[in-house]
Amino acid sequence: MKLVIDIGNTNAKIAIFNNDDIADFKVIENITPDSISLFLNKYPEIQSAILSSVSEFDRKIINLLETYASVIELTHNTPLPFKNKYNTPKTLGKDRLAIASAASTIYPEENVLVIDAGTCVTYDMINNKGEYLGGAISPGLNMRLKALNTFTDGLPLVDLPNDVNEIELIGNTTNSSILSGVIIGLTSEMENVINQYESRFPTLKTIISGGDYKYFEKLAKSNIFASPNIVIHGLKKILDFNEED
Repeated sequence: MKLVIDIGNTNAKIAIFNNDDIADFKVIENITPDSISLFLNKYPEIQSAILSSVSEFDRKIINLLETYASVIELTHNTPLPFKNKYNTPKTLGKDRLAIASAASTIYPEENVLVIDAGTCVTYDMINNKGEYLGGAISPGLNMRLKALNTFTDGLPLVDLPNDVNEIELIGNTTNSSILSGVIIGLTSEMENVINQYESRFPTLKTIISGGDYKYFEKLAKSNIFASPNIVIHGLKKILDFNEED
């Protein structure tokens, strides 16, 4: 069994893999050594682990992991199962490294665009030569909602609805107008970006992932796929790749 830990800007995700299948999965707000201990005690068969973090975390977690299993902490120096063509690899987010790893192994020798809708929306392109080319970074849904509240005097902070069917094109209240502008606006952004990539890369496959992916499921068509936990799967691929070397 293998342990995968992804510490993001908002939450941490912890997954236990049995071969390529997720045997257990949790999303927690504050990751601590105690929360990791629960997994280690529950699954004594864990032999290796990988940890990726885009924010500061308690270093005691690494020390704890090393007493149970072989551990990789993802950095820009970690060997990867793709060719990284990014001009500034030290600044490339670890979540984007994981996304590229997943895309290059899920669809080898194909052109793949991954849209990850989380705190930020990232666009990442891996070509059919297994080369990561880069992409774009855009504000996520909650960031856009907070910006409207922060940088105006009269607009409220609106929460995302649980039911995506509540979103109307024509808002008839301030709240519904904000949701229309933010969610339908970002959907239009994604559609335009996909169209531009498709014009440059034939037979492009597009993957939509991230915590807010459900708001964009209507984008799905024959060559667009949903994979909400692609970062977790990508980290597992990086762990596998390093164990094979």
